[in-house]
Amino acid sequence: MTPSWYQSLAVYWDRRMAIVLLLGYASGLPLALTLGTLTLWLADLGLEKTTIGLFGLVSLPYNLKFLWAPLLDGLSPPWPLTRLGRRRGWLLLIQLGLMASILAMSAVDPRGQLSLLALTALAVAFFSASQDIVIDALRVEILEEEQFAAGAGVVVLGYRLGMLVSGAGALYLASFFGWATAYALMAVMMLPAFLLILFMQEPKVPGVAIHHDSSLWAWLQRVVILPFSDFLQRPGWWAMLAFILCYKLGDALAGLMTSPLYRELGFTLVEIANVTKVFGLIATLAGGVLGGALVARLGLMSGLFWFGLLQMLSNLMFMLLAWAGHDMGMLMATVAIENLSGGMGSAALVAYLSSLCNRSYTATQYALLSAIASLARGVLASGSGWLADTMGWSGFFLFTVVASLPALALLLYLQRRFPIR
Repeated sequence: MTPSWYQSLAVYWDRRMAIVLLLGYASGLPLALTLGTLTLWLADLGLEKTTIGLFGLVSLPYNLKFLWAPLLDGLSPPWPLTRLGRRRGWLLLIQLGLMASILAMSAVDPRGQLSLLALTALAVAFFSASQDIVIDALRVEILEEEQFAAGAGVVVLGYRLGMLVSGAGALYLASFFGWATAYALMAVMMLPAFLLILFMQEPKVPGVAIHHDSSLWAWLQRVVILPFSDFLQRPGWWAMLAFILCYKLGDALAGLMTSPLYRELGFTLVEIANVTKVFGLIATLAGGVLGGALVARLGLMSGLFWFGLLQMLSNLMFMLLAWAGHDMGMLMATVAIENLSGGMGSAALVAYLSSLCNRSYTATQYALLSAIASLARGVLASGSGWLADTMGWSGFFLFTVVASLPALALLLYLQRRFPIR
């Protein structure tokens, strides 16, 4: 039976949702530091859009994290972190590396050290991607399957709160104290998540470990080969992976160029922070929570289709903004529509990825699926600057709409042949 609105929303009061919220915050905070906030920093220096677009390649670790996910899934963290458990021990170690790399990024002067900035940003992305491996596994393991849709909405909420801190918060700080101070304080803002890991309980999910009577090859089969072979044995796996790759492609292409667009239209850092980060956060949070509730009522596949259609059409707002110029009303309308639909689409996609995971291989399989999803944000979107230079803003944003069509076609195929309720 279709749950009532009260039943769909009551699940958000579960204590585990508060943990998921903070985990989402930890996951979202570092992302903007290597994407939106970083592109604004580079745009402020007057770099060409093509160069800014190429910086999207620093997010490559998000695309490749499935390569080392089996190690985090199957190995115990080094002593003394083993006492915290497999998930919490690795997460604490990774967060220390993440905070250190953000501090290193803050110490770089891009004017004469652009390559070093790219390397430190790559380090932030590596630790952030590694953190995501463990966080995604934790989230799937502490929730029941019927909570996945609501959990997806909550993780988007926390994720966007983290991005608000490293987005609007960093822009405010950069406006008054400079970019170096802004980035240094972002490392400090990771502390709430660090404290959560110290005090939360380790989920009671058995890991894959090397036993004294097991060979290394047997362990590698269980930890590395089985998670992937388990997924590849599913009917329609190729269409699932293609859909995951394409679902956020149009969004990713547009998203990497929004900061250069705003600056080119004459919006100040404070105006961008107020509208795109603070006001935009409200729309994203509403989209995430609403998306989680609607998925429970409409079904996962229907939710994915309608939210995907909305996020595709929302890119047309950027084309209208480019025509309008420095217009605060149009900027607010663009951000509201894009963030609301994007939040709904993200919640549905997270629920879909969670539903595909075998709990015996949570970290590895989710890392594989989310890495494929992030290919659009990183590698595939890295040419967005060149496309914007070549096509102009109107042609470029129209192209991002067209780039979203293959995902909807694949989804209709999956819905007919391999549906998930």
